Amino acid sequence: MSWEEFRGFREEDPGGVREELSPQSHKPWPFRPRVTVSYAQTLDGRLATAGGSSQWISAGESLRFTHELRAAHDAILVGAGTACRDDPKLTVRHAAGADPLRVVVDSGLRIPPDAAVLSGEAAPGTLLAVTGKAPEERRRRVRDLGAEVVEVAEDRSGRIELSALLAELGRRGVGSVMVEGGAEIITCLLAERLADRLVVCVAPKILGSGIEAVGELGVRSLDHSLELADVAVTRCGVDLLLDGRLVYPETGPGGHENGPRDASREDARGV
Repeated sequence: MSWEEFRGFREEDPGGVREELSPQSHKPWPFRPRVTVSYAQTLDGRLATAGGSSQWISAGESLRFTHELRAAHDAILVGAGTACRDDPKLTVRHAAGADPLRVVVDSGLRIPPDAAVLSGEAAPGTLLAVTGKAPEERRRRVRDLGAEVVEVAEDRSGRIELSALLAELGRRGVGSVMVEGGAEIITCLLAERLADRLVVCVAPKILGSGIEAVGELGVRSLDHSLELADVAVTRCGVDLLLDGRLVYPETGPGGHENGPRDASREDARGV
């Protein structure tokens, strides 16, 4: 099964992805790119074992689908932990299509210079998002390799402000971003209501203890849970692919529910 079959994307229409993932793409730049969060998990919701092993949770058919999904986005984003631990290439290899811009969220710039996203000819297509804490020596080192280093504002926890990073990508003409992890990035995007679509591969495996796909979101009542609309569930080999549009609860003053907010239909904002 292909991405085209799964979501009806038309490869011959160069604006298809932006129209599908970013209905507000007609707005003048900058705007926040539409964000698709995609990951593979076990039946018990684990991204990896307690020791961090995650290759491979999903089957080969799902891996091909993931690469088709990569090709259908302008950029692919991961956190520094994922880049250091899994050392992904973040390229399109098992499907037709061009490589997206590779974005690594790395506040302190701890990614090693021999990482796959910086090795060979990969560096010129890689953007490293850092904060002011990233040492200048490390910045020069990765720039010499051909990668781009962009300093982004910090949030209150000293991490990269993801809304500011998305705004910067929007200013660069990026209309759609695929996020592949890790758990901290996924959780932050959901908590800050910055993700528009969720694509999850569920593999028929159980790990027990391990790394959770999604962390604390502050949900204390089912009425305030995040939901998916326009859900499609498709079999891909032995795995199940679940895709849907994220709908967030809208809580008013005093914690009262004012009704759901549809992320994909909200005006794209400059964040």
